[in-house]
Amino acid sequence: MDNGMTTYYKTQDPSLKSWVKSANGPECPFPIQNLPYGAFSTAANPAPRIGVAIGDHVLDLSVLEKAGLLPQSEGCFSAPVLNGFMGLGAAVWSDTRATISALLEKENSRLRDDSALRAGALVPLSDVTLHMPVQVGDFTDFYASREHATNVGTMFRDPENALMPNWLHIPIGYNGRASTVVVSGTDIHRPCGQVKAPDQAAPSFRPSGKLDMELEMGALVGTGNPLGQPVTVEQAREMIFGYVLLNDWSARDIQVWEYQPLGPFQAKAFATTISPWVVTAEALEPFRVSGPSQDPVPLPYLQQTAANNYDLNLKVTLQPAGAASPAAICETNFRYMYWSSPQQLAHHASSGCAMRPGDLLGSGTISGPTPASWGSLLELTWNGRDPLTLPEGQTRTFIEDGDSLTLTGWCQGDGYRIGFGEAEGTILPPVPHPAGG
Repeated sequence: MDNGMTTYYKTQDPSLKSWVKSANGPECPFPIQNLPYGAFSTAANPAPRIGVAIGDHVLDLSVLEKAGLLPQSEGCFSAPVLNGFMGLGAAVWSDTRATISALLEKENSRLRDDSALRAGALVPLSDVTLHMPVQVGDFTDFYASREHATNVGTMFRDPENALMPNWLHIPIGYNGRASTVVVSGTDIHRPCGQVKAPDQAAPSFRPSGKLDMELEMGALVGTGNPLGQPVTVEQAREMIFGYVLLNDWSARDIQVWEYQPLGPFQAKAFATTISPWVVTAEALEPFRVSGPSQDPVPLPYLQQTAANNYDLNLKVTLQPAGAASPAAICETNFRYMYWSSPQQLAHHASSGCAMRPGDLLGSGTISGPTPASWGSLLELTWNGRDPLTLPEGQTRTFIEDGDSLTLTGWCQGDGYRIGFGEAEGTILPPVPHPAGG
């Protein structure tokens, strides 16, 4: 179903209501049309397992699975991560979503009126601890916003030739570090690394003085492809299980010294934060839109026959330590991305690279056409030249210790909202290196 469609899957029907009353508000992030997956635990049962968010509750899918209500899932929801379920494929994903949606529909009495089963399966969100929803196998980060790439090229190279010659022909990316992808709420220590200022003869090892955030989305691969087997853009879209918010923390001063000739390394390896809820591609289907026109026309293996971007509102807030409230510093939309997530995945597999359930593809910084929609402090302050003044009087060029950065996102439907929750991280002071500076 492409952009402009007039029909929905049953689970996407805007008129659907749930017997979970908190799920029915027009600004509730987790209505019955959403049903995002996550891994959670409780004090009474500390073993992580899989649930979906519904209103202000989590529906424990492991309980429903054991009760025989989710036969499609093959026991995957008692696992601590989603990888097993993701590997079952799109038909199982859709059938399971339809079953969960039906159980939560307002007029369905099966779960609603079974007080014992309902009490065991429906857990208040306030009582849960959220965990990493997937075991990330490999993490690749792209550089797919034309506005972002143009801003960076203008800042550091020739404004007349801001884009590198390959940028309009190929989704540019680098292989990141899966071991440091962490769930929202995980504190991040300021990284240390080699830094060399232009007026210095040699580098020094010190804490980063230009710590930045990058507002991104992450696409999670569900079904993979065999080694040596490329996929089309259409096949790539069917391989994507869902999406998360993603903050690709970046140490700009470390990056500028190390990135030539092989690209980012330690400047990106220290941490990447994702949101705990995975919003499925099926839940996002009504919000699929066409991205920017691509000129020159991509090579055949990258050409799209359908709309592959999303009308997904995104926001970043910054709250300094001791501040009374967070301040919005960026608002943008995922629809601006030049290279779509399916194009990124198709390019990744084009050499025969095998993709696996749980592989994570970062979109790259999402920047829009106006300064307020730029998705990094590098751009928002133009590399520190133009400091931001926050509502309580603090100024920022880059992130300081104690600052908390929070990413939020949502798609606005007709009387309902598809929310992603939050991707939050607070910056702590650096850990001293045992060998010194």
